Amino acid sequence: MATDFYSTSAEFYEMVAQRHVRTSSGPLVTALRSVDPSHGPVVEIGAGTGRLTELIANRLRAATILAVEPSTPMRAILTSRVLNDPDLRRRVTVVADQAPDLRLPDRISTAVIFGVLGHLDATDRGRLWELLRSRLPVGAPVAVELMGGHEARPLPPIRMLRETIGTQTYEWWTSAEVAAPKLMRWRTTWKVLSGSEVVRTVEDTYDWATLSLEELADESGMTARPLGGSGVPGSPEIGLLIR
Repeated sequence: MATDFYSTSAEFYEMVAQRHVRTSSGPLVTALRSVDPSHGPVVEIGAGTGRLTELIANRLRAATILAVEPSTPMRAILTSRVLNDPDLRRRVTVVADQAPDLRLPDRISTAVIFGVLGHLDATDRGRLWELLRSRLPVGAPVAVELMGGHEARPLPPIRMLRETIGTQTYEWWTSAEVAAPKLMRWRTTWKVLSGSEVVRTVEDTYDWATLSLEELADESGMTARPLGGSGVPGSPEIGLLIR
C-alpha cells in the first residue's frame, strides 16, 4: 500500500510543482474538456501542494473537487492554498486517504491521478480501479500520468532543477537503477548551496513501477487514449482511461 513518500523532501516540492504545472497543464486541460461535472466531484488523487487543483478548478468552474493527499506536509501546503482562495475554499475538500482506501461519494465525474500509480502494487491498483469504475459514468475519462518510462532501466545522475531563493541555490538531482523487472528504484538528492558551498543535502529513495498506458487499460478494464506530453523536455506522458 502507498505510504507517505514525500515528507523527506516536502520543503522543496513547490519548486517541482511549479515546473510540473508547466509541463502537464496542456494535456490535462485537453483531458478535462470531456468532463461533465454534473455527475459528481472531480477526484484528484495525489493532489500534492495544490497547483493542479487550482488548474482543475479554473477549467471546470462548476465542479467541486475532492483533493486526496496522504502526505502530511504536502497536505498542509494544499490546505493553506485552498484556505486562502475563497473560490477554492468553497469548492475543494481536502482528505488524507490513501489511494486504495478512498471514501468516495456514490457518483464522481472524473479522476485525475498524477504521480501516484507507480507507487502502488498491482493489488492496490486493482482495488482502486474497481472503486473508480463503480463511481464513474460510462464514457467518463480518468487522466493518468506515466513516469519513468514503460520499462525499468538505469539512469545516471542528472540535475533536474536549479532555483535561487534569497542567497541560496537549490539543486535537484535524480538517478535510477533497476530494482526488479518493471520496477525502478529512484534516488533523489536536494543540494542547498550558499555560493559554491553545499551547506545541506537531503536524500531520498523510492521504488516506482513502470507502466504503459496499454498495461493500465488492461488492468483497469477501461479504454486507453494517449494524450502525449506537453513538448517540454522532461515532461511526462499523459493519457486517458475511459470508463
